[in-house]
Amino acid sequence: MKLAALLPALTLLSLPTPTRGPAPARETVDILITRGTVITMDSARRVLEDGAVAIRGDRIVAVGPSAALSARFTARQTIDAARKIVMPGLIDGHGHAGHGLVKTLGMDTEQWYGATETVYARGSTVDFWRAEALLTGVERVRFGVTTALSFFGGGDMVVRTDDRRYGDAYLAAIDTVGLRFILAVGPRRPPFPRTYTDWSSGSPREYAVTFARQLEVSETLIKQWNGAGAGRLHVAVMFPTHHPETMPDTGAAVAEIKAQALAARALSRRYGVLFTEDGHSRGTIKWMHEQLGILGPDVLLSHATGMTDEEIGIVARTGTKIVHNPSANAAMREPFRLIELLDAGATVMLGSDGVAPDRSYDMFRHMFQAMRYHRAAFRDTNVLPAGKVLEMVTIDAARALGLEREIGSLEPGKKADVILIDAFRPHMVPMNMPLYRVAYFANGNDVSTVLVNGRVLMRDRRVLSVNEESVLTFAEREANAAIRRSGLEPLMQTPDGFWGRSRLPKRP
Repeated sequence: MKLAALLPALTLLSLPTPTRGPAPARETVDILITRGTVITMDSARRVLEDGAVAIRGDRIVAVGPSAALSARFTARQTIDAARKIVMPGLIDGHGHAGHGLVKTLGMDTEQWYGATETVYARGSTVDFWRAEALLTGVERVRFGVTTALSFFGGGDMVVRTDDRRYGDAYLAAIDTVGLRFILAVGPRRPPFPRTYTDWSSGSPREYAVTFARQLEVSETLIKQWNGAGAGRLHVAVMFPTHHPETMPDTGAAVAEIKAQALAARALSRRYGVLFTEDGHSRGTIKWMHEQLGILGPDVLLSHATGMTDEEIGIVARTGTKIVHNPSANAAMREPFRLIELLDAGATVMLGSDGVAPDRSYDMFRHMFQAMRYHRAAFRDTNVLPAGKVLEMVTIDAARALGLEREIGSLEPGKKADVILIDAFRPHMVPMNMPLYRVAYFANGNDVSTVLVNGRVLMRDRRVLSVNEESVLTFAEREANAAIRRSGLEPLMQTPDGFWGRSRLPKRP
């Protein structure tokens, strides 16, 4: 064969073998949650069948298919979410600090409300508030509640802001548990001065507290704690709701209430924190708007039952947010007009209303209650779809708290507040239709793993941030001590009329 004929073949043989470029460097993340059914709650409301969430520091860096994220990232810690639902942490918009240690005290006797006032103002110590924060913090973690707002007390709006020691102890305990938390502080209901009891010396010392003192302590707590805990801890300003029908008779007394309300609102604006009020009902929103002019997008009103059409319009126009507590007694006395509010464009979130006298911080329970409550009211099973209820404890709830850029959905750039729900349980199987499983069948005890700010607070149902047994022992001790100090032991007895009747007897 001639050399010229061999040249093409020789040329081909001499060409360098093509080589592939270097494999792209894998990024390192702190945590990679893989193989879960991911309910993102993002703007498209995506649900990923075999999904993953990548976390670096306190933020989510990627959400997508497990295969893609596993190929892209090297993780310091991998959490296998097979047979689990992965979703944003739940958000509780209204609770009461202190309630965890007085559950059912005086229930069925018409005395539980007054009992809480007595315990909080006269029978509580710094350790009482520390123990309650630890106890309810653990309860929330176990139930997948990663963000919560609580008023610092209850009863007749008894807020323990007579001395900063109580708020400091409470927020330090919440910080230890690791929750994202908003503590609402401010003045209690007038007239002032109000009496509080200090037990720090071992024996009771009563003293009078003014409105100015409570506002001063509230401001101190804002300065100390708002934005603390790597941004997890916040302080809001609260003010007692005033009903037009029960206003004082004198113009001077009404003027004093208005001045106090405006002072509390000015405090919230000065520090750019949420302003909140509890116990709204028919007529109170209109009065607040017309007489005070202090509504707005940074205002969150709790209960708000019995609203008129005019008040619904006020809420929508001002951008005021509402927290609906479907399991609360207030929702039984007057209807809450959720559907009308939503149709008007208002932002509404769900709340537990705390755990006294007869509830829990299990937001799955309150989601289910909300659907039943409104469908029964309208006699229509199409009312309040499960998807809207899921939004009301995640992305809508974040919006109501002014935190929608940080939490409420699983999206890159947002805080890594994530929960895993065990779907391989008898009441959750078959594991199809995960959105419906979460809304209708799940309960707080199905939550297996919880992360807040990228920190694992509970793994496989074991709380990691605190010693749970020690917390429960501490809480048991402090609850009994506070009830004893307050002289309320008789309210722990089962009352007459508990058994064998169709309804409880009327009480004085």
